[in-house]
Amino acid sequence: MQEPLDWPEARRAAHAAGLAARPAPVEVRLADADGLTLATPLSPLTDLPAFPTSSVDGFAVRGAGPWKVVGRALAGSVPAPLGEGEAVEIATGAMLPAGTDQVIRVEDSRSIEDGLVTGQPRQMPDWREPGDEARAGEELLPAGTVVTPAVIGLAASCGRDTLTVTPAPAAAVVIFGDELLTSGPPGQGRVRDALGPQIPAWLIRLGARPVAGLDPRGPVADTLEAHVEALRDAIDRADLVCTTGGTMHGPVDHLHPALASLGARYLANSVAVRPGFPMLLASVPREGRPPAFVAGLPGNPQSAVVALVSLVVPLLLGMAGRPLPPLGRVRLTAPVRGRGPATHLALVRLRSDAEAGRPWLAEPLEHAGSAMLRGLAQADGFAVIAPNTHAAAGDEVPFVPLPITTPGWAAGPLAPADGSRS
Repeated sequence: MQEPLDWPEARRAAHAAGLAARPAPVEVRLADADGLTLATPLSPLTDLPAFPTSSVDGFAVRGAGPWKVVGRALAGSVPAPLGEGEAVEIATGAMLPAGTDQVIRVEDSRSIEDGLVTGQPRQMPDWREPGDEARAGEELLPAGTVVTPAVIGLAASCGRDTLTVTPAPAAAVVIFGDELLTSGPPGQGRVRDALGPQIPAWLIRLGARPVAGLDPRGPVADTLEAHVEALRDAIDRADLVCTTGGTMHGPVDHLHPALASLGARYLANSVAVRPGFPMLLASVPREGRPPAFVAGLPGNPQSAVVALVSLVVPLLLGMAGRPLPPLGRVRLTAPVRGRGPATHLALVRLRSDAEAGRPWLAEPLEHAGSAMLRGLAQADGFAVIAPNTHAAAGDEVPFVPLPITTPGWAAGPLAPADGSRS
């Protein structure tokens, strides 16, 4: 085995590999863009708004009152110009008639005899001028922005029917381990596979696209031939393959020999982090196509998720053309022991009752062994304890969030220094 990479170095290496493998941008319909990443800046095709627009229901008037009501201006129509002393009833969002001096709110107006209306305009104009929100061609969002429903709405308001995005990489999961059960309770020396059901969901939240018709494969038989066949099949159909188990060098750990037979090149071959150090990330050549990535996740469930946030999250951020965000910071409510020369990722649950201007409080969780999922299911992420240190209650430490929200989650800090969730 190679010397384990330092945890920060491993994250940077995975992100750099993802950036280098970023796929070519594609143009997609707005309805298909959610969770993807802008490959080019978003700008409007016209001024926003594109024409002077009433902000209220009322009357558009010209000159001194009282005014003669000569018609209506409704949203979606182009009204005739106003003459001196004229008014039109106007709806919110409707285009102002040319010649409008004021807009009087309906609640500030009063009808009088002979089709006349009177009223008092407010101090601030009750309409929006062209370009109030943005000018045509102005950059509203930079490349690298995650497309959310709000971004889709903004793009539509800009006149866009499509967005240029970085496509989501196709992902597959391969499960190793003859000892695993795929249904029913554990017993008789066999344990239930807890990674096959959860890893695809993590990947979706991180912006990957599961390969159609390729459910988690396995458990794969503990032979080198079966490992090679399963990997070759998955690599043929996916840009990222996450494997579980077999990352050590035991008698039935065949992942390393299988990768060697496929011509893999290691980007990280074990990482100095606990739990999860026997994780790996490798690049596997594909004839006539860009290489695929194999992320070897340890078989212990929590270790596998540590590997996911340590290597797969930075890799996918890079493949999406997004920066590796700085870690947030949290303040521990209880001490956490370090793990010697390795970085320790300790499960924590966040509490919002932090003092103003200070990081969120982080409560270390029990049931946090590498083979346990009880603590993970309650966690918001991991407190980062530096090598050769211990952390005391009240210490502020870096924080790695779990992707526990919606697909396309930004993978940024959950606990910035101002105490607000981002």
